Amino acid sequence: MERRRVSSGTQWEDAVGYSRAVRVGDRVEVSGTTATDDAGEVVGVGDSYAQTAQIIENVERALAELDAGLCDVVRTRMYVTDVDDWEAIGRAHSEAFDDVRPATTMVEVSGLIDPEMCVELEAVAIVAEGA
Repeated sequence: MERRRVSSGTQWEDAVGYSRAVRVGDRVEVSGTTATDDAGEVVGVGDSYAQTAQIIENVERALAELDAGLCDVVRTRMYVTDVDDWEAIGRAHSEAFDDVRPATTMVEVSGLIDPEMCVELEAVAIVAEGA
């Protein structure tokens, strides 16, 4: 089966040996994604809603490069540094996935790779046959 990859271009991909997203067959796996802009700067420092919204935009771009979309997402996993922010994070997630309603998990972690980041999100998508 063909393996297609998307790179975000961050320094961490080469250092760690991973891709932003990988598609094999009808399955797309999106790596843990954070709230960075095209220049690699953190967006929405201190604002978990803004970070989640940016992350979902980043995930959507990666999916699009692999002929998939948010409508194909069946699972998300959210890693948050403060679970008390669950409502703001959940609101951004709901706005993007309201009709899709993927299975999801939210877990509080002690920290992310950059202390300005408060949310990281992974996604799994299954693309319909012929897409």
